[in-house]
Amino acid sequence: MGHSRGGLTTKIHALVDAEGRPVRLELTAGQAGDAPMATKLLDAVAPGATVIADKAYDADGIRSFVASRNA
Repeated sequence: MGHSRGGLTTKIHALVDAEGRPVRLELTAGQAGDAPMATKLLDAVAPGATVIADKAYDADGIRSFVASRNA
């Protein structure tokens, strides 16, 4: 659990399939950034898959990782 002005918090990072079903979930402290979890989640993406992500994951390193998996 993390601390914020509101108290203890957590953040759920999720990778879902095309139907919105969870493929992989990661739990971090609420103040943790989204981008550091990206490669851990995206490691489960199949080559050739389409990736749609929140703007928090819009970083050159993450885009390169996705491109390297031909996704």
